[in-house]
Amino acid sequence: MGRTVFVTGGANGIGLASAAAFARLGDRVAVGDIDERGAATAAAALPGAVAVRVDVTDRGSVEAAFAEVEAQLGPIDVLHANAGVSTMARAVDLTDEDWEFNFAVNARGVFLTNQIMARRTLAAGRRAAIVNTASLAAKVGAPLLAHYSASKFAVVGWTQALARELAPHGVRVNAVCPGFVKTPMQDREIRWEAQLLGRTPEAVLQSYVDQTPLGRLETPEDVADVVTFLASDGARFMTGQAINVTGGVYMT
Repeated sequence: MGRTVFVTGGANGIGLASAAAFARLGDRVAVGDIDERGAATAAAALPGAVAVRVDVTDRGSVEAAFAEVEAQLGPIDVLHANAGVSTMARAVDLTDEDWEFNFAVNARGVFLTNQIMARRTLAAGRRAAIVNTASLAAKVGAPLLAHYSASKFAVVGWTQALARELAPHGVRVNAVCPGFVKTPMQDREIRWEAQLLGRTPEAVLQSYVDQTPLGRLETPEDVADVVTFLASDGARFMTGQAINVTGGVYMT
């Protein structure tokens, strides 16, 4: 399609799958991540892609990353704000650090990247699409992930409000809400959940499959295909949506 696409958290997981999906469409892709080496490895495998180090919790870093992407690839047409983190604990055991870390990346990171994208787009009088990565945990509170759920609920609320503000300017803002996705983050969560509940990692993993009506773990590519759709003209009349991509775990 020849657009410029910026994907944050692009070194692995959903972000990497998204970057690859956009590259297959012929878009110019910038792979952003705090893991500079991981971003470089990911970009090297994609035609015409570039790597950009970005700490989505830091406004200066985000501003610099946007400027670098535009200098190398041109004005950004699509932002996939995907960078995210998780930790796991019972709500009564959560520390201030747990709460602040999850909100810094998952909520503030979306705020900063979206706001900077919006400012640049509005100043240039351009149309654009923003897709934020929320979560199944943004639709229903997740035990052992109360702080993560809260940060992802914030993403959905922000997405809806920003979509209303930007719609008159031709900028669409949507979110995807993945379920149990096989990623490095999930691998860590399986170990944490097993330890907290006194179960085996295999039993925790099977419980994820058992909760999924389509009967398998979700792949990053399952999410990436919806991200590219939301960024396409096929979704031209969609904004402010938080689309479930859960294999049926959540259907409302």
